[in-house]
Formats: sequence, structure tokens, C-alpha cells
Amino acid sequence: MSLYYLLIVAVIQGVTEFLPVSSSGHLILLPSLTGHEDQGQVIDVAVHVGTLFAVILYFRQDVASAFGGLLRLIRGKIDTDGARLAFLLIVATIPVILCGLLLKLSGLDDAMRSIKVIGWTMLIFGLFLYWTDQKGPTTLKAEDWSLRHAIIMGLWQAVALIPGTSRSGITISGARQLGYKREDGAKIAMLMSIPTIIASGTLLGAEVAMTADAAAARDGAIAAVFAFGSALVALTLMMRLLRSTSFTPYVIYRVILGVVLLFIAYS
Repeated sequence: MSLYYLLIVAVIQGVTEFLPVSSSGHLILLPSLTGHEDQGQVIDVAVHVGTLFAVILYFRQDVASAFGGLLRLIRGKIDTDGARLAFLLIVATIPVILCGLLLKLSGLDDAMRSIKVIGWTMLIFGLFLYWTDQKGPTTLKAEDWSLRHAIIMGLWQAVALIPGTSRSGITISGARQLGYKREDGAKIAMLMSIPTIIASGTLLGAEVAMTADAAAARDGAIAAVFAFGSALVALTLMMRLLRSTSFTPYVIYRVILGVVLLFIAYS
């Protein structure tokens, strides 16, 4: 794979992983619209690892707290903020793991990788993001995250297994509907991405570990670095912009892209 195409794949994954516009949808569309062959699972794993390190670095204090809390949680104690956060993140990740395994075993995950599906999900869940962002109350902070809310947001996260939905977009929508402030809802959604990316990366990594050659490993390392840099920039900009702006610019992008894709799919 050429360095140029690796850069495109990595930047698209890095930028769209945390913005509410669907990274999986864009990566599925890329080979369809450019005529290139699919980048393959080695690159998919690599760019996920890159974005994982980006979100860990950005939220390093919360991650350190949750990791320390996980050690207490293993001993059966939920007596610190870190242990509580670790517990809620685990709860919120269970639905997407179960649904992901079900889709993979049934073969439905491949069946949904189409321009028509992505077009509809881009449009529908883009409008849903706009509705929740405009109508949702803004009273709750990240510290108010509860078990009930972790379950609800975890169920919303599982919906993002449908290509084009956007994991960050649907979990942010769920947070806004529950009453979280924009920045706090986005923070919870980003923290939820960490165990989810670890789970999906582990699953994909197990499949490709025995087949990756030296060239594929080199391409994967390059893609991971590019994805890390672009993800960190995109995440930093989005979190800063949310202090003063809404999600409307992302909604406009989703609606336009969704309409274009549906036009292509049905023409």
C-alpha cells in the first residue's frame, strides 16, 4: 500500500473516530469511492491503536484514575471515584461487545457495509444528534454519571455497530438526551471509547496476528502514527469548540453526505 493512501486512511480514521460523523462509515466508503482495494484488517487494527493512544493521552488524568480504580474493583471495592468510573465504563461496554459478537457470528456485520445503509444512518442519526442537542437539558456534569445512565448510553453505543451511525455521535446524543452538558457528554462518550476500542482492536488483532508479514507490520506502524496525530488534533479542537458552539456543523455535514450517498445508491 502506498504511503499516500496510508496517510489518507489514517487521517480519516483519526479525524472521524471522535467527531460525531462515523469513522467506520468513512473507511467503508473510501475504497468504494476511490477505486482502491480495502485497506485490510491490519491497517484497521493499527489506526484503532493510534486513536486509542490519542484519547488516553488527552484524558490521561481520568484514565489514570480509572486504571487505579480498576485494581480496587478487582478486589471487589467501589469506594473511590476511580473505581466507580471503571465500573461504569465496564457496564457501558458490555452491550456493544455482546451485540458485536452476535453480528460477527451471524455475518450481518458484512451485510450492512453498503452505501445505502451508510447514507440512511448518516442522515437519520445526524438529525437525531441535532434534535437531542437542541432539545436536551444541560444540567448534568460528567461527575453525575450513574449506573442507569451508563446502561442507557451503553445500549446507544451498541447501535453504532451499524455503519454510518457514529459511536461518538450516538453516545453524545444519548448523553444530551439524558441532560448532560455538551462538553461533559462528549467527555463521557470519549472515555467510553477506550474499552470499546480495546475490545474491537483485540478481536481484530487476534485474527490478523498470525497472518501479518513484515510489510504489513510496517504499514500498520506508519498508519498508527498518522492516526494518533490526527485523532489528537481533532479531539482537542472538538472539546475546545464545544465550550462555545453546538454540534450543528457536524449535523450539516452528516445530512449533506447522507443525501449524496442516498442519491448515489438509488440512482
